[in-house]
Amino acid sequence: MNDYGKLKSGTDIRGRAIADENAPVVLTEQAVSDLASAFALWVSGKTDAQRLKIAIGRDSRVTGEKFAKTIIAALKNSGIEIFDCGLFSTPAAFMATQFPSMSADGSIMITASHHPMHVNGLKFFTPEGGVNSRDLDEIITLANDGEKLPQGVPSTVVSRDFMRLYCDSLSDTIRKGTGLFRPFRGMKIAVDAGHGAGGFFATRVLAPLGADITPSQFLEPDGTFPAHPPNPENKEAMESLKNRVLETNADLGVIFDADVDRCAVVTKDGTEVNRCRLIALAAAMILPEHQGATIVTDSVTTEGLRQFIESRGGVQKRFKRGYRNVIDEAKRLCDGGTDAPLAIESSGHVAFSEHYFLDDGAYFIVKILIAFANLRKNGQDLTDLIADLPTPLEEGDIRLSFVCDNWREVAEKVITRLKGLSERLLKISSDNYEGVRAYVSHADGYFIVRTSVHDPVLPIYIESNKTGGVKSIARFLYSFLFGFDGIDCTPLVEFLGDDQLP
Repeated sequence: MNDYGKLKSGTDIRGRAIADENAPVVLTEQAVSDLASAFALWVSGKTDAQRLKIAIGRDSRVTGEKFAKTIIAALKNSGIEIFDCGLFSTPAAFMATQFPSMSADGSIMITASHHPMHVNGLKFFTPEGGVNSRDLDEIITLANDGEKLPQGVPSTVVSRDFMRLYCDSLSDTIRKGTGLFRPFRGMKIAVDAGHGAGGFFATRVLAPLGADITPSQFLEPDGTFPAHPPNPENKEAMESLKNRVLETNADLGVIFDADVDRCAVVTKDGTEVNRCRLIALAAAMILPEHQGATIVTDSVTTEGLRQFIESRGGVQKRFKRGYRNVIDEAKRLCDGGTDAPLAIESSGHVAFSEHYFLDDGAYFIVKILIAFANLRKNGQDLTDLIADLPTPLEEGDIRLSFVCDNWREVAEKVITRLKGLSERLLKISSDNYEGVRAYVSHADGYFIVRTSVHDPVLPIYIESNKTGGVKSIARFLYSFLFGFDGIDCTPLVEFLGDDQLP
């Protein structure tokens, strides 16, 4: 019996797909074949369609094309209709279930988001959205047992350029929102696709709408990601786009992750709008149409963001980190009669109720561009929408790595003991779902220490409104953390400096 549960990562399948001398492949072709077959069987039980239709697409990863062929081969004798969509985005994978000209019963996206080239994975969709954790457990159980659709009837494989339909839909939304056929004439927009799947946005959406896309960079798909990590949270990636915007005098910079379900922007003056600034921007755009609405975020957001949302007449609901958790909570609130039009995670996953609650980076950029085009008519910029976002006097953002195989066990110990210590000495936040969020009165600030959803990393975020407060809190955390085996505290030591160590 197989054990594909080890490949589960939240609501995705993820694992090493390229071996090195220290680590073998765990996401094998057999695993991909078995999981895709199980998904098709699982979908067949959810629909009464006479002939099942499954769409398959991939991002630019070097193992993506191989895995697409593997999936097609696994399903070729199942008597279904297979849409081979080639280079794809994760949001497009879902939209393939919605567009009448395709109406897929299920969709498989081959991607590992922002992760390094040696990692790959699978995301599964139905017309109801991405599968949740329980759904994925059911699919994994079927795969472990070797279950699949009855064999013996040839499937039909059709190559489809679904991205053309998807891009046309985005363009139509922009034209409707601006009232212009070529709304971006005279505008220079830099798109950074990080060599992922997002280059289409520059060439197939912005250019036909009149934008000058010559400042764009890294549009060519390359699964080795040679320029920088395809990640809007990554400092190197954001700095690269910022420099490109400034050196080309672009009006706006846009960046996507590898599969285009996350995004961020850089304004003309070099202001990086990601993480909490991105949440503030989304809230500022949506709240005028939804006064009193609840904005669902993950729980690692800043105190200033809550003040900003409340100043706009909204309510912030901090919830569990993980894009499906945030989206599902917003859906739950809506089903209960609460207006919750926006679910957004600080990593850049943004989902609007008006758009199927789909975390679609390209759709959010479309909404940003509409707002940007309309602001420009009055001589304003996007930064005007978030100019009053409170910022702390000091802040620190530090990421420590676990350097042990049992990192999840070590992480649990760290969080448990830090929570106990903070309960005795500090004040714990009442609405935190990730790690420990504690307020430090003598430093007029707080810290968040948590574990990454997917990676062996311990992120630390600190804010303070007192000079020297951040390093004071960092010293407290160093005193606590340096005693744990399996954690590399070097970044914290470098942040403090030798003269600041306790």
